[in-house]
Formats: sequence, C-alpha cells, structure tokens
Amino acid sequence: MTKSKQPSILEADAGAYATHVHHKITTFLAIATPLLFLSPDSVTDGMFGKAFELLLSGNIAVHSWVGLNYVARDYVPKVSYALLPPARVLCAAVGAITFLGMGRVALSSPGGIKGCMKGLWKGKAGERTK
Repeated sequence: MTKSKQPSILEADAGAYATHVHHKITTFLAIATPLLFLSPDSVTDGMFGKAFELLLSGNIAVHSWVGLNYVARDYVPKVSYALLPPARVLCAAVGAITFLGMGRVALSSPGGIKGCMKGLWKGKAGERTK
C-alpha cells in the first residue's frame, strides 16, 4: 500500500483547492481594491476602514505567496530541482513580510493604505506644482 504524498504548506500552488482559493482571492482583489480607493474618506476612516485594509493586506499577501509559488514551480527547476524547497521558503517569507508591512500601514499610518497611496501623488506642503 502506497501513501500519497501530502503537499507541504509551503507548496501553496499544489492541487485544485489552492488554485480555487487563488482565483477567489484574485476576484476579491479585483473588486475590493477599486472600491477602497474610490470610496469617500468618510467611509474608509475609522475602524471599518482599518479592518477592511487589514483584510485587503492579507489577501494581497496570500495572492503574492501563491503566485510566487507558481512562478517558482515553473522556473526554479530549470536551474536546479534542489533549489525549489528553498525558493518556496523564500516565497512564504515574502508573503509574510508583505502582510506585516501592509498590515502596519493599514493600522498605524494616517489614512491607512489609501492615505499612503494618495500621498504618492500629493506634493510636499508649501510646494507648488508647475
């Protein structure tokens, strides 16, 4: 009797369930991200906005983790099969760092992620645009 190998948690791209989850997260991000940025500040300021941005941060982190695993599975074996497990660890680390960074911005930055993105297009105080 042979046991089927259970995929490791680091193999975020393994199986139909992972693909299904990845597609659901992609759909959520395609709908939620424009809603966040197009909604008025009065709606996104406060606890609701922080919770929504934290949820968005988690989805972005998982989306990038699974997506990077697909890329690693396709391209790392062309260099060496032995590099695939370390590449999967790196993918998980990138996903975790993404969540920690975006979560911190969502919770402690003025205006959260939306405020941070809006700040990219605003000039410094007292600076004139040409």
